[in-house]
Amino acid sequence: MSVDPVVRPGAGAAVTLRPVTGARLRDGFWGARQRVNREVTIPLGGERVHESGAFDNLRQAARGGGGEHPAEHGGKIFADSDVYKWLEALAWERGRREDDGLARSYAQASELVAAAQCADGYLHTHTQLTGRRRYSDLASSHELYCAGHLMQAAVAGRRATGDETLLRVAARFADHLAKDLPADALDGHPEVEMGLAELHRETGVPAYLDLAARQVAARGRSLIQLKGHHGPGYRQDRVPVAEATTVEGHAVRAMYLAAGATDVAVETSDLDLLAALHRQWRDMVATKTYLTGGLGSNWYGEAFGGHHELAPDTAYCETCAAIGSIQWSWRMLLATGDAAFADLIERTLYNAVLPGVSLDGEHFFYVNALRVRAGADPDDLRAPARGRQGWYGTACCPPNVMRLFSSLDHYLATGDGDGVQLHLYAPGTVRAGGVLLEVETGYPWTGRVEIVVRETPDQPWTLSARIPAWADAAGMDGRPAEPGGYHRVRRAWRPGDRVVLDLGIRPRLTAAVPRLDVARGQVAVERGPLVYCLEQADHPGVIVDDLCLAAADLRDASAVAGLPADVVPVTARGRAHVHREDDGGFPYRTAAAPQEPEHAGPADLTFVPYYAWANRGAGPMTVWTPMHRA
Repeated sequence: MSVDPVVRPGAGAAVTLRPVTGARLRDGFWGARQRVNREVTIPLGGERVHESGAFDNLRQAARGGGGEHPAEHGGKIFADSDVYKWLEALAWERGRREDDGLARSYAQASELVAAAQCADGYLHTHTQLTGRRRYSDLASSHELYCAGHLMQAAVAGRRATGDETLLRVAARFADHLAKDLPADALDGHPEVEMGLAELHRETGVPAYLDLAARQVAARGRSLIQLKGHHGPGYRQDRVPVAEATTVEGHAVRAMYLAAGATDVAVETSDLDLLAALHRQWRDMVATKTYLTGGLGSNWYGEAFGGHHELAPDTAYCETCAAIGSIQWSWRMLLATGDAAFADLIERTLYNAVLPGVSLDGEHFFYVNALRVRAGADPDDLRAPARGRQGWYGTACCPPNVMRLFSSLDHYLATGDGDGVQLHLYAPGTVRAGGVLLEVETGYPWTGRVEIVVRETPDQPWTLSARIPAWADAAGMDGRPAEPGGYHRVRRAWRPGDRVVLDLGIRPRLTAAVPRLDVARGQVAVERGPLVYCLEQADHPGVIVDDLCLAAADLRDASAVAGLPADVVPVTARGRAHVHREDDGGFPYRTAAAPQEPEHAGPADLTFVPYYAWANRGAGPMTVWTPMHRA
């Protein structure tokens, strides 16, 4: 079954690549994650969203609650968006494989949303129930943010299932916004820009794209009312998007704005805006991105820090920010065809999104730090030291993961006038026009990728396979393949033709640039697209904080207890530093005679994929490990 993609640039859009409509994951690493998402996480999410009061809010609004007689609103001010993201996940899942239960849940929730809408198209249950004046506090109200998620869910519903219930609701709301939204109105949380752009692509209504473009252009002029200690940069209102050189402020908001601005740039052929976004993306990758692909180094404001401010133990790295990064990078990949965007998508997907949900699909991280110290006992449920939680009061991340995993098929491949491009490797099929490819692989555990041509036109076309920047030993059919781009094979193909890509996956050590001072003298272990970590569960008798790497001879090992059998751990020789307990307590010493550990003994180190940590209980963990000085 072909399903129109998550992002579908218009016929005249300034893009290099176009998503395919016939990609389908099957089995393998991501197929297993999609099964858990479908069978466990999405049903659980529906229960939790109901328990949060979000559906009750819609029911009250449908009954006409609020107005002159304010009613109680349950949950957060943006609770509507949790419903919409969950509905989007349901839609994409139905597109992958129809199911009576999913269809029934989708229909019931969609009809409730439609019933809650005001006669003039407005829809925001908090405002409706509390009687607050519309758009009077856009800095905090999330009215347009919720609208954007409604629009994305509506487009997903139509593209994946043909159901237009939500599309009619979203179009009525967008019509209302185009007519009645004050000219200087900006939401404190960008998101509506993406929603409006995709709704325009689905319906062809120019007013929706015009409004999205106005929203992007109005940013950076200090129009949003300031609150608390935050300046305008926190809400991306300090520097106009077309003039900015970096991303700043709240990380999720920054990513959603950048993604929406990219939509506007390609649909309006604004190449200057696209160049500015490319400039910002490069700066973000070079100076504000964690090894995992995570974004946001400041807990205060869930925000970006300064250049190279990337401390591992205080990293915020919200799961939603990682998803926003993928949304932006995907749009930039379509616009430019540059493999660097696909590289970041892969890194972020495996190491900054996937850790956000447990292997059983029932628990979630909001924050994804790269280090948890021994003795950490924070009084905040978001803290990784507390382990994954069953849900959060602010529950933006879990349904965001659900909708991404349900739509992951759409990020595998693209096409252009010359052929097909493969960006992510997983077992499955890819249909692009008259071409049908079958992909077989054990990726990310093995680097072998077999690509079989099942259907093909008679004329020559080009197969382009992404070679990740880390794959310095890659080859295709025995010939070397240059990392950091696409290996292209152009010829006349026949059904049954097969090419074999070998990405040469093996463990490797990674070091940070010197300006990243918090990682000086330390290394990280990576293997293929996966970042690894040391976890307390694999090192009884010592504390992870006291371990260091003694040699660079990394080795693949057999499975470790408590993790799935297909997980490949990495082992190495290390040292365990044991410190005196009676040293007076003060942790600083004269530099001329630094305090050395009382002794250092040998230790066997076991590194496991970072995404899998805390599935055997929370405890000390680190991505960066010191190198032992002999």
